[in-house]
Amino acid sequence: MALTPDALVNKSLELVSPPTTYTQLDALIQNPNTSSDQISDVINTDPALATRLLKIVNSPFYGFPSQINTISRAITIIGTNELIQLVLATSVINAFRGIPDNLINMTEFWRHSLACALTAKLLAKTCKFDIPERFFIAGLLHNIGCLVMYQSVPELAKEAINRAQFGNEIIYQAEQHVLGFNHTDVGAALVKAWRLPASLIEITQFHHNPTDAQEFASEVAIVHLADVMVTSAQLGHSGDPHVPPLDPTAWESLQLNPAALPDILQQVVEQLDNLTASLT
Repeated sequence: MALTPDALVNKSLELVSPPTTYTQLDALIQNPNTSSDQISDVINTDPALATRLLKIVNSPFYGFPSQINTISRAITIIGTNELIQLVLATSVINAFRGIPDNLINMTEFWRHSLACALTAKLLAKTCKFDIPERFFIAGLLHNIGCLVMYQSVPELAKEAINRAQFGNEIIYQAEQHVLGFNHTDVGAALVKAWRLPASLIEITQFHHNPTDAQEFASEVAIVHLADVMVTSAQLGHSGDPHVPPLDPTAWESLQLNPAALPDILQQVVEQLDNLTASLT
C-alpha cells in the first residue's frame, strides 16, 4: 500500500461505515419543506442510533425535567439542527470504537474533541454566526484523521506520538516527518470520502494553518482557536503534548474580546463531563 492519506482512508473505510443517516438528514434539511416527521422517520430506520440519541437527550447534559420517549419529541425540544449534529457525533464516536488504549487513551481523546466541539459552538454564538450548532460537529471532527492513522498505521502513528513527546515537535510536524503527511490531510480525505459538507473538509484540513483556508476562513479560525483554548486548558488529551501555536491573523479576523474567553471555557468545563459520559 502506497502511503497516502487516501490509501489510509480507503483501508479505514473497510472497518468504518460512513454516517449515511446524517447524509440523508443533511439533504433533507436543505429543503425548507421538510417536516420534523420526515426527519424522525429517517432516524427511526436505524433503531440503534435512535436509542443512542434518546439516551443523550435524556442525559444530565440536557437536564430536561421529564422523560423524552420519541425522536419527534426530541426534535421539538432541542431542535432539528441540534439533533442532526448529535446524529453525526454519535455515529462517528460509535464508528471508531476498538482503537487500543495503549496507543491513545480514547476517553481523553474524545474528551478533548468534545471540549473543542462545545468551545467552537460557544465561540460561534459569541461571534454571532448563523446556526452555531454546526460548529459543534466541526470541533468534534477536527482531529478525526488521527483516528484513521491509529487504525490504519498504528506503529507509525505511535512513532509520531513518541517523536512529538520526546523530540519537542507539535504532533502534526512529527507526523509529517514520519509519514510525509499529517492528520489534517487524512482527516480531510475521510470527511470528503464520507461526503460531508465542504466546510467540514476545509476545517479539518486547515485547523492548524487557518490562513491557508479559502472559502470557510472564519469557520476554520473558530475551530483553530477552540483547539488552542482547549489544549491550553488541558481538557482531555488529543495525543499532542504541546499547545499548538495561535495564528494571530485568525485571532484578529474573529474580533473577539479576550475577556469573553474565560467565561466560555468555564461553560465548557461545566458541561463537559455530562456530555462525555452521554456520548462515549
